[in-house]
Amino acid sequence: MGRHSEIEEAFVLVGGVKVHYQRAGTGRPLLLLHGLVGSARNWRQNISFLSRDSSVYAVDLFNMGESERVPGLDAGLEATADRVAACMDALGLDEADVAGHSHGGAVAMMLAARHPHRVRRLILFAPANPFCDLGHQLIRFYQTGFGSWFARMIPFLPRMLKSTALSRMYGDRNRVADDALDGYTAGLHVPGTIDHVLQIVRRWSVDMGLLQTALADLAGKPTLLIWGDLDRTVGLTSGRQLQRTLPQSSLIVIPGVGHIPFEELPDVCNKAMRDWLSSPLPKGFGSPTTAVQQRQPYPFLSHAYSDGHSIPPAA
Repeated sequence: MGRHSEIEEAFVLVGGVKVHYQRAGTGRPLLLLHGLVGSARNWRQNISFLSRDSSVYAVDLFNMGESERVPGLDAGLEATADRVAACMDALGLDEADVAGHSHGGAVAMMLAARHPHRVRRLILFAPANPFCDLGHQLIRFYQTGFGSWFARMIPFLPRMLKSTALSRMYGDRNRVADDALDGYTAGLHVPGTIDHVLQIVRRWSVDMGLLQTALADLAGKPTLLIWGDLDRTVGLTSGRQLQRTLPQSSLIVIPGVGHIPFEELPDVCNKAMRDWLSSPLPKGFGSPTTAVQQRQPYPFLSHAYSDGHSIPPAA
């Protein structure tokens, strides 16, 4: 086990653009990718634990968080994944384990499809995926002129309204930490942020189509899927379909938890991530018979059941 270290804040130049990241620990590299309108701060309850065994890099994705804003930057999934690969180059990472949440999970899958030699294993927390039909009305709303106007007003809404919106992402709103909101709102006031988010939303259907095609290239990639059964944003039904599509995947379902499991129950998710990353793959792992049809829980997830079974409810 590596020595625990303090979290460092730093910037790296990627194609001449400053990208902010947090780093801690030593060992095999682990790259953390936040979701839409998120930031590296979203992983604040995970980095220290994971840094005991890994060299952790939590990145503010391009035009988000504390990273530099670039007007007109291509917000497409493929371009974003390619920029993450360029960021890995700048950080000196030939290969890494990659964890991603929501839209960041979609970026992680596209990264693994387009740059397979750069990704060893994937950990995906409720990743945006082609099988999810939740939120389509909301996406269409933000694609309208009025929706775009409303999006530009979000940074100026009262903090209480933003807190209420965040609490809906949780299965139990009492688990929302006092500092959780800042990880999603701190960068919204920076000019160019909302424009970039709207660009992502406008091409959502196109990108999900591209991702569906790219999933065939992930057939051999070891993947851990983690979902809350009360996720109102990216539904669990789509997670089960995604698992059936990825032969070398395992699905952990956490009861009573919403869209952000690693923030809502960080201790449970930290242990699941550590076990997944540190344990050898079981013999025969990845065949459709073993991973999908027989639904056998994997022994390295000693505190949980995988392949669609739920872990015990939190106390």
